[in-house]
Amino acid sequence: MGSGKSTIARLLAQQLQIPVLDLDECIEKKEQMSIHSIFENKGEIYFRKSEHEVFKELMAFSNEFVLSLGGGTPCYANNHELLRGESVVSFYLKVPVEVLTERLQQEKQSRPLIAAKEGQELQDFIAQHLFERSYYYHKATHVIDAGEKAQEEIVAEIESYLI
Repeated sequence: MGSGKSTIARLLAQQLQIPVLDLDECIEKKEQMSIHSIFENKGEIYFRKSEHEVFKELMAFSNEFVLSLGGGTPCYANNHELLRGESVVSFYLKVPVEVLTERLQQEKQSRPLIAAKEGQELQDFIAQHLFERSYYYHKATHVIDAGEKAQEEIVAEIESYLI
């Protein structure tokens, strides 16, 4: 959350002139409700099952595309194994806790999981999630230090790995 996954995915796809997909948007389309509503009405377990099914379907496509994942996607249902497929190149946009806290502080209203968190509580929440998910995130093909880089630099670095 707040690493720039969706923005970088859009910019990269535009640069490569291939389609971009956002996993959360694909889930919302399939379920015909927002991610927030799915969590609220059906719970996280239902969401994670749906996420896994949609993710599996997308990973079976033979065409090239850029896919932006949710922050928890690699951590559930062995999804990280799907990211290690033969034709898959995955990237972890690594951003320091302090930078994520600053970014997310400005957009809390649109993020239900953190809307009520302030200051140190928000930073602790982010740090805890990064710690818990670090093992899965580091299974990515490439780790990009994205904390202080401009979006264009990040896209260029990703492109350099794809050539």
